[in-house]
Amino acid sequence: MHAIEKILAKAAGKDEVHAGEIVNCRIDFAEINDLYLQTIYSFYEMGGEKVWDKDKVAFVFDHYSPAPTINSAQIHKEMRQFAKEQGFAHHFDINTGVCHQVLAESGIVWPGMILVATDSHTTTHGAFGAFGTGIGATDMATVLISGELWFRVPEVIKIEINGQLQEGVYAKDVILHIIGKLKADAAVYKAIEFCGNYIENLDVADRMTICNMAVEMGAKTAYMKPNDKVFEYLSTRMNEEFVIEETDLDYDYSETYVFDVSKLSPQLAVPHSVDNVYSIENVDKVKINQAFIGSCTGGRIEDIEAAFKILNGKKIHPDTRLIIIPASTEVFQHAMKLGYIQSLVKAGATFASPGCGPCLGVHEGLLTEGEVCISATNRNFPGRMGSTGAKIYLASPACVAASALEGKITDPRELLKEAKENA
Repeated sequence: MHAIEKILAKAAGKDEVHAGEIVNCRIDFAEINDLYLQTIYSFYEMGGEKVWDKDKVAFVFDHYSPAPTINSAQIHKEMRQFAKEQGFAHHFDINTGVCHQVLAESGIVWPGMILVATDSHTTTHGAFGAFGTGIGATDMATVLISGELWFRVPEVIKIEINGQLQEGVYAKDVILHIIGKLKADAAVYKAIEFCGNYIENLDVADRMTICNMAVEMGAKTAYMKPNDKVFEYLSTRMNEEFVIEETDLDYDYSETYVFDVSKLSPQLAVPHSVDNVYSIENVDKVKINQAFIGSCTGGRIEDIEAAFKILNGKKIHPDTRLIIIPASTEVFQHAMKLGYIQSLVKAGATFASPGCGPCLGVHEGLLTEGEVCISATNRNFPGRMGSTGAKIYLASPACVAASALEGKITDPRELLKEAKENA
């Protein structure tokens, strides 16, 4: 069996499970974001009275943070009331950040667990060796009542990534490159295991970025075997005991792909699809109106640091606006302590409170007809950040910062080299 199958088997109370099998699994944690008030209505419609375990459920207010409309304020009001009535041990209001980031920071995520959330990018938690997957309101209501949910055991695709990246190339470039090669339908209802010597040496932030975007290939979940950096991260945040499941040596993957990233250039997903990916050398240096660094993909301290390295002591282009939204309050405070916020504000950046912001096209930096944005987020569909007549390019936070500086799509490598020489 694969490690993922062992996680599912354990949660289902079975000795073994295999791809295609339907299993009913015990859920270790369930998270609902503020797009899914419907979950509460479904809970009551299905006869729910008390959630199965108040210590294993959380609301996270991140998509409408802070509330941009009267309707979203009402959603928050009703969800706060439900959380209070049910006695939730965990509730993350508008002052905390993006669900995937705050759950990890709060010690709620650990290797071998099953975590379900009302967000497709719950694949992020594969970075910790967890089985994380997104579900809808009705399934989530079922979980709140019973603490269980059925799954079809997924086939597993192995993606082996080897090599060491050049200066100015990042994990975001790696995953964009892979999505561009394998395409958006490569892993529909399959799991993706990321491995190889590149993955073995990755820090937590980069692991989260790669697993986050596995869903852009249709993946049900993502998985990385935890490394020492994961253990170090978890040791300061949680007391939960866990077991690292090992994939059997004779496990038969449904597909295997091998990538060498040693010579990889910065990558961009150009409008209007995440798998429409090109090396920066092959992308027109189009003028941009907005640059965005943030979200569950690109809002961690390492991402803000990448922007700082390029923009420290400089000014963004006068025709460009740069919006930065830290993925959590912890990240925000860390960036302030290091002086990144102060420097980036001087450079012309606009900061907003931790949350999803314009990534879902609701507030804090929407685009209008004809505008172009380069973003460190995960999707560039028409209308994703506002007008369907706008264009979105996806790139690494460093590329986003470089482009904000020059007012057009710009390779960050030369600017980073220059900054290093002047340091």
